[in-house]
Amino acid sequence: MPYVDAFLTYLKVEKRYSEHTLKAYQRDLAQFFEYVQDRFNLSEREIKKVKLNSVRAWLVFLMESGLSSTSVNRKLSSLKSLSKFLLKKKNLKWDVPLQLGGPKNKKSLATFVPEKNLTTLLDDMRKSNNFTLRDRVILELLFATGMRLSELINLRIESVQFEAQQLKVLGKRNKERIIPISAKLLDLIKLYLNERKEDKGWLVQTDNAKKAYPKLIYTTVYSALSLISSLKKKSPHVLRHSFATAMLNNGAPLLAIKELLGHESLAATQIYTHNSIEKLKKVYKQSHPRA
Repeated sequence: MPYVDAFLTYLKVEKRYSEHTLKAYQRDLAQFFEYVQDRFNLSEREIKKVKLNSVRAWLVFLMESGLSSTSVNRKLSSLKSLSKFLLKKKNLKWDVPLQLGGPKNKKSLATFVPEKNLTTLLDDMRKSNNFTLRDRVILELLFATGMRLSELINLRIESVQFEAQQLKVLGKRNKERIIPISAKLLDLIKLYLNERKEDKGWLVQTDNAKKAYPKLIYTTVYSALSLISSLKKKSPHVLRHSFATAMLNNGAPLLAIKELLGHESLAATQIYTHNSIEKLKKVYKQSHPRA
């Protein structure tokens, strides 16, 4: 795939996209060219012959295959990005995908655990012998900062600035941001570091002093949240949503939450306003005599 290979190299070298994102682009584009090869007998080299109806047929095929509108839109977005790359870097005009809009996404509310429940859980974890210091550090960090799973795993001890009471977090595309943390959380981190017999520099590490891995974090979060929530989803990302929702409910400006979460645009943060609106509707229905 000469065009796709060049495009993926561009995303990796110039745009510095993660391996996970690169694989998603590669998968989407491979599926598209496999479809037009089978259906219209056109190879990637003949991309200029791929017309509007062909791309539209692919989108219909994806939707009829049972894919969600979100997944279909992501695949169309991959194709549009390739189109822009070909024009910008290869001087090849193929703007067919840019002429199409994808299916409308259904707006879904962010899944979160109420602040009161999480506060109770974290207090109980402190008193219980069923949780290790590492378990507590993982839960406290995720809820106190709203950081992503990958960001937590990649934290090093020097990421914690004890004097300034803050964390240096390396987010998507290697963008660094500062997140303030409480003195109580800093004390917990110190306890955890002092308890360890061996240290390789990672803030959260395995029992063998190796870098933490996703399943370790998932298992820890799932076990803890199972004690207080009946949600089907009990992942680290739920704690990210819980952090943002708690901040918004307690009066934090949306722009501040955006910076703390490391979102590139305010649109990504605005999903949490829907939770607050739904909460207001519930209060209104319960409280107003004419509701």
